[in-house]
Amino acid sequence: MTRTATNSAHDLVPRPRGAGQAQRLWCSLPAEVARRFRPHADPLARRILEEIQQAVPEYGKPLDGEFGKILVRAIEQAVVSCIDSIGDLGSPPDDWVRLFVEVGKRVHRDGGSLNTLQAAYRAGGRAALRYVAKFGQAHRLPPAVLCIGAEAIFAYVDEISSHSVEGYTLAQATATGTLERRRRRLLELLLATPPSSPATIATMAKAAKWEMPEWVCVVALDPRAEQHQIPAPRVPDDVLLDLEGNEPCLLTPNPGRDLRGLDGRLPGWRAAVGPRVHPADAATSLRWARSTLDLVSRGVLEDRAVTRTSDHLATHWLLLDRFLLDEVSNKVLAPFSGLTVKQQIRLAETLLAWLEHNGSTPDIAQALGIHPQTVRYRVSQLSDLFGERLADPAQRLEIQMTLRAHQLLGTRPPEESTSDD
Repeated sequence: MTRTATNSAHDLVPRPRGAGQAQRLWCSLPAEVARRFRPHADPLARRILEEIQQAVPEYGKPLDGEFGKILVRAIEQAVVSCIDSIGDLGSPPDDWVRLFVEVGKRVHRDGGSLNTLQAAYRAGGRAALRYVAKFGQAHRLPPAVLCIGAEAIFAYVDEISSHSVEGYTLAQATATGTLERRRRRLLELLLATPPSSPATIATMAKAAKWEMPEWVCVVALDPRAEQHQIPAPRVPDDVLLDLEGNEPCLLTPNPGRDLRGLDGRLPGWRAAVGPRVHPADAATSLRWARSTLDLVSRGVLEDRAVTRTSDHLATHWLLLDRFLLDEVSNKVLAPFSGLTVKQQIRLAETLLAWLEHNGSTPDIAQALGIHPQTVRYRVSQLSDLFGERLADPAQRLEIQMTLRAHQLLGTRPPEESTSDD
């Protein structure tokens, strides 16, 4: 890598801006604690390293080479930085921030796992907490001081872990080599569950030359089965697109611009538009877009080039949980349970039409394509079956919602029906 490329890579690393939560907590401790604890710096660093090697198998081997050196140095620096921060509300020095960023970079270059590194940080934090608790008991420190110390340890572990995640992400972005791959990786981070940290996403967004917007919208894509060679959708440069994963999708920072005429830019693709959300909730937008595509594939929703989740929110709500639908069906549609299958189907469609048309016999007859006298006969049967329930607005609403859900699914209520005759 050239010197110019290296410099621009370092520019992607966020610089510390003032004291963080851990720094403020350390500063609130009495300065006397630092003086009494300083002789314990080396023993604590050794104990942290031992705990990491015991808890994380990948680090249980002898720590030879550059990674071993940088890990030991990072542990020693972490302990010293915490002690130095007691009673001093200064910003963390750039050199130790860069050190933990470098740890993340080194893990990526050595083919290590980010999850393993974070597990090592957690193990080190636990070791430090036990050591400090034992120290506090031996020196009779007040419980309030120990509580602050514990909180400071957790906050510090979170901070140094985030720096290493940034370094790992930066090394990953540099290794991908192309802007397209960086943007695909950014899309993966935005759609990750659980969500990636804001610092990680911000680092990758800068590497991908993608300006973080206030709102985004995720569009789930599905190739139509009858298409053999499907062209890639035509999208603007600031749209993030992934057609190679198991769940093709695109993310647009400008839904108002990109969703107009979207069907014309997606030849050969079936698309479902998720809700408009903040970037941190992009995975939620994708989840509902995928759910909409599933309803289309099951025939619940009409198969169109583009289906918008926002047009079918009530349908999603009604079909959110099949177990609950069955439970409600068995409760509110219990009067149907003694009927034959044919009777259930006829009376269920009549009851739903009666509820939807406010009891208007002519409208019901037209909707069902039957004679008005047939409507009156069936409504009489329904009155005998349901009685006062049809006069209760709350129960009528429950019945209508349940019948509508079964209509969408193409199922019949209730499930425990008698045999047909």
